[in-house]
Amino acid sequence: MKSFKTLIIDDERLAREELKSLLKDYHEIDIIDEARNGEEGVEKCQTLQPDLLFLDINMPGMNGFEMVKQLEEIPKVIFVTAYDEYAIQAFEVNALDYILKPVDPLRLKDAIDKLSQSEDDFQSNQTALTTRKDRKLSIKDKVFIKDGEKCWFIELSKVRMLESDGNYVKVYFDQFRPLILRSLNSLEDRLDPEFFFRANRKFIINLQWVSSIENWFNGGLQVELREGEKVEISRRQAIRFKEMMSL
Repeated sequence: MKSFKTLIIDDERLAREELKSLLKDYHEIDIIDEARNGEEGVEKCQTLQPDLLFLDINMPGMNGFEMVKQLEEIPKVIFVTAYDEYAIQAFEVNALDYILKPVDPLRLKDAIDKLSQSEDDFQSNQTALTTRKDRKLSIKDKVFIKDGEKCWFIELSKVRMLESDGNYVKVYFDQFRPLILRSLNSLEDRLDPEFFFRANRKFIINLQWVSSIENWFNGGLQVELREGEKVEISRRQAIRFKEMMSL
């Protein structure tokens, strides 16, 4: 197996020593140095160019997430922290894994096993990510949504409506209405038009959620969704809607 040049970054000396002790039997882990804080970690990453970081999150000055953002070349990252509330944020920055202190040796082994992923598998994953960015999202795709401190990972079939709100879009699903920094036009380009229909300037609706339709003013339509929201389909879009949906 490939040897991974490894840097341990933690402001607690005992935590660094404990981790080094746990890693000593893993021949693929080549510990080349350690750092006591984020600033020192950035400097050593620039000079040593490690393949892998074991990185604490809560450190004085620059925290682990801030440190990763400072790196031009980001190695694989395994976060090691005493706090569980950062897990989703950790995977937002493509962390390999997230381990809670005190470190469980079996949990550590699981994390290191992920390093054994072949380059072919890695390239396959990268290709899949690129393909997802380039294609329309299907109704079964899951999307990550973050609004403030709250996060969701939901299937698009649960999104019944999207509403433009200034520079943001309000996403309607279940009882939630999170705001995301996107334009409605950019989302329309990503969503499958077989299911998501641009009703007017402000709304995209999920056609699977439509419960009733009635004629509206000036040749438009009004649809009611299963949760009770009513959305007007503009006259121009009503013509397109009838062409699409008629027998």
